[in-house]
Amino acid sequence: MEKLLYTLWHHPDQSADEFRDAMLQQLGPQLAVVDAIHCARLAVADSAVDEASARRIQSHSPAPAAILSLWVDFAGAAPNWEPAIEAFTVSHSAYRVLEAEPLVSSRSHPSLPGERVYGMCQVAFLRKPAALDRAEWLALWQGSHTPIAIETQSTFGYRQNLVIEARGEGSLPVDAIVEEHFPPQAMASDDAFYDTGGDQALLQQRMAAMLESCARFIDFNHIDVIPMSEYLIKPFAAP
Repeated sequence: MEKLLYTLWHHPDQSADEFRDAMLQQLGPQLAVVDAIHCARLAVADSAVDEASARRIQSHSPAPAAILSLWVDFAGAAPNWEPAIEAFTVSHSAYRVLEAEPLVSSRSHPSLPGERVYGMCQVAFLRKPAALDRAEWLALWQGSHTPIAIETQSTFGYRQNLVIEARGEGSLPVDAIVEEHFPPQAMASDDAFYDTGGDQALLQQRMAAMLESCARFIDFNHIDVIPMSEYLIKPFAAP
């Protein structure tokens, strides 16, 4: 099985909520009946995450309005479903990714098809610093940083998508796409984001630890961080 991650842009005259509704109510049912698609999720920067606007970091414009994740038998069969995606977007890019999931959000906050997943999904587009080779970068990110991120933040879901291949022209050159789930209070509260219980000394300690760790493997000149809402379109079938 392979995972495809699509970055999506909507028409400028369409609001984020209108785009979300069209994706869920019209595109979603089309994708759900495709046998070769085993799971589908949509994350979109809709009005439900307006409170998290201060957490947005944008190095490239225009930033994606949404990401669509598809778990499929064969990425080469994408022409069977991509025309449907194109009909609801003004443009899109696609990445074939290798997914790791250190924290599985459905274990603590399960959701049903069409439902908004609890909290906020923070999506980060990362580029490897030029000074690091790929092996060093992966060791720092997945081997060293991951436990620091889990320990210092209130995340209850964490997906790491290592980009294997950018598909199509115009794809933003990124090396990884990260999806982190936070409780709703973390949208506007640093104490909730870093799970400090109001302890200001602990907050400063955890913020410093995260910044120091991130500086080792992130190119801050080429990073986009977008708060989004996640919606389940098609769950994996029960074994």
